[in-house]
Amino acid sequence: MKNKIIGIFVCILLLATCVIPVMGAHFLNKNNNDIRSYLKEIKNSAVSETPTGLYYTYDEMTVLLQSLAENHSDIMSLTSIGKTYEGRELWIVKLSDNVNQEEDEPGVLLMGAHHGNEKPSYEVLIYFIKFMIENYENNTNDVREVINNTQIFILPMVNPDGVEAGTRKNTEPNYGPFGLKSEVTSIGVDVNRNYGYKWFFLFFFPRMYLGSTSYHDTSEVYRGERPFSEKETQAIKGFMDTHEIALCITYHTCGELVMYGWSYTTRPIKDQALAISIGENITRINNYKLEPETDLYPTLGDACDWLYGEHNVLAYTIELAKTYAPSDPKVLEKICITHANVNLYVCQRAESL
Repeated sequence: MKNKIIGIFVCILLLATCVIPVMGAHFLNKNNNDIRSYLKEIKNSAVSETPTGLYYTYDEMTVLLQSLAENHSDIMSLTSIGKTYEGRELWIVKLSDNVNQEEDEPGVLLMGAHHGNEKPSYEVLIYFIKFMIENYENNTNDVREVINNTQIFILPMVNPDGVEAGTRKNTEPNYGPFGLKSEVTSIGVDVNRNYGYKWFFLFFFPRMYLGSTSYHDTSEVYRGERPFSEKETQAIKGFMDTHEIALCITYHTCGELVMYGWSYTTRPIKDQALAISIGENITRINNYKLEPETDLYPTLGDACDWLYGEHNVLAYTIELAKTYAPSDPKVLEKICITHANVNLYVCQRAESL
């Protein structure tokens, strides 16, 4: 009976996509060639070949983080906020002077590897953890001030199963687009389309969003059978339910962009002036282009929309590099150093919010 009810509900929603007038298709008129090119790229998201050892594996990262937490327990803690389908821990690092206490200090959340094939997105965060610890111990004033006055939470690999598989999506089996079939029909969900904010808009405005997200489970941008259906997004939801965060950066590749909300509409966020001010300062550090997320394309289920819409977190997407996974160690090193300074600035800025 439950499956029949779900099936009827899904049919009604699908019917609505055909009979409800579509609004907002003008989104796709802006930078149309760029949008088509980008969507083609994410649907053919093979990872470029990279030298062995250039990027951390999940196991290598785990060993490193455990060692750092053990040897620097005065300012760093390491906890798991959940497990993936394949049983990998979702490690989150906390950096703060009173690391085992919840203090009345602004929180900053940094996340990488929503998409497993976007390797620099977690490398910049692993580098930042080491950067902060080293400079704290060397009495670097800016770093000590940040660690003493903020609580920094870092989730380097949101999707470690995808990292290990080299895939954009995670690796949990799908049983049809809405989980109603008895047999496995495909593998994986695009984790950054699975957050719940405005998630159901796809049924009512398909022409606006199909391409950048999908209810077809074989798509590279498949959003899952329901909001927060995935273990990764469930873990982040649980974390946000118990923590106060002021600013967030989610790292991706590629495009050299700094983007602020909304993703689902061109309507400005209520903190538009502040978002632009902080974003402009970020671009002065990394020399990237600042733009609203909809300038690239409109989408649904995005982490930043959910963080801002549900938790009032000022959240940015940063698209690193010019390729998904640069193979030149010097290019990767420059990206990491540059964004250590970006992250440091964001932490400093959180103090005044």
